[in-house]
Amino acid sequence: MTELTELTAVQLLDGYRRGEFGPVEATRAALRRAEEIQPELNAFVRITAEEALEQARAAEERWRRGEPGGLLDGVPVTVKDILLLAGHPTLKGSLTVAPDGRWDEDAPSVARLREHGAVFLGKTTTPEFGWKGVTDSPLSGITRNPHDPARTPGGSSGGAAAAVVRGAGPLALGTDGGGSVRIPAAFCGIFALKPTYGRVPLYPASAFGTLAHVGPMTRDAADAALLMDVIARPDSRDWSALGPAPGSFAEQLAGGVRGLRVAYSPSLGGQVAVQPAVATAVRRAVERLAQLGAYVEETDPDLTEPVKAFHTLWFAGAARVVQHLTRYQRELLDPGLREICAEGARYSALDYLAAVDVRMDLGRRMGRFHDTYDLLVTPTLPITAFEAGVEAPKGSGHRRWTGWTPFTYPFNMTQQPAATVPVGTDADGLPIGLQLVAARHQDALVLRAAHTLYEAGVAAPVRPGGS
Repeated sequence: MTELTELTAVQLLDGYRRGEFGPVEATRAALRRAEEIQPELNAFVRITAEEALEQARAAEERWRRGEPGGLLDGVPVTVKDILLLAGHPTLKGSLTVAPDGRWDEDAPSVARLREHGAVFLGKTTTPEFGWKGVTDSPLSGITRNPHDPARTPGGSSGGAAAAVVRGAGPLALGTDGGGSVRIPAAFCGIFALKPTYGRVPLYPASAFGTLAHVGPMTRDAADAALLMDVIARPDSRDWSALGPAPGSFAEQLAGGVRGLRVAYSPSLGGQVAVQPAVATAVRRAVERLAQLGAYVEETDPDLTEPVKAFHTLWFAGAARVVQHLTRYQRELLDPGLREICAEGARYSALDYLAAVDVRMDLGRRMGRFHDTYDLLVTPTLPITAFEAGVEAPKGSGHRRWTGWTPFTYPFNMTQQPAATVPVGTDADGLPIGLQLVAARHQDALVLRAAHTLYEAGVAAPVRPGGS
């Protein structure tokens, strides 16, 4: 029998429906796995076992009566420690956030999960204030990759990815300001979606502004679609949230890719040096898309690397996060964060608005690009996971995390939906991700294309040890 910790949310719900097992058994299994992996991987800030079991017992009683309380009743989930979870402090990886306080409010996505009966296993690790593409912080130390603990899981939702891979809940909520659900999902071998900006409400508003998205991290696209059906609902606390989604994401998974116009950009027109194993795995998956009926053309978007503008927006946002801190508190910050905050504080309003202009022009160009192409396919990352505890691979020549994430952060600037699917491993067994990008508001199309890759056997979760 397959272990409960290996089942997807869809499979768990099917088992509850059939009476084969219940939420309490599934939650106990997920909690055991969370406790087992914590010493090695450091995926959690805190594990809320007692509360989770109480929620699971209530869900089990509802299932016993044949009255499940929502789309995810009794399904174990984790929440990145950037998002509010009522009853628990949200410390955001920082020694500067005081744990005492009321902590009596859920973030919108968390509130929707609670309404649908989800079981909260705990809060997952993040770099300080989610500022970088790897996961280590002054508060909780280094989080490690489930395939090789000497390597990073990526970030900033690294704890969430590690938890999903190792069976500590099939569903995770992450945040993505420059790739922060896609980077760790690619490094760890799972699925993640950065939805269109505003599709999943966010409160409190991020200091990184409209770069920041909330998104699902799961084993496959079907689970992500189910999770989106729960969290992609308006919330009055987010003034920039979109209206109700047009239909169920789960119900729009079928249909395949036949007839879709797919642009395949292996290196953004030669701008990016991609590891051979990554390039080969992504190309093989793209060839399968063509076999499945998509019209594939190798071409590149007009995407002159906008890193300077992104840094202006990102560093200024970071400076705003710490603006209220005392000199003593600033000494407690991650040294890299302290550096970018100092740089961000030197920008003028005109510098910021110039970066906004670059962003708007990039969005216009990508909008025109998608007049011709339904989907853009790229590698999610040009590399596989590197040494844990550093911001950029040693010897790479990159100082900041944006140097090795050229495929992810531009689509935070344009607010487009973008997903990563696992399409193989390198010679060391480290996962490789393929990125699917569509025009704004075409989240269902991204999920459908990703689901097609899973159905065709091209995409699959990468299990530690290749098992």
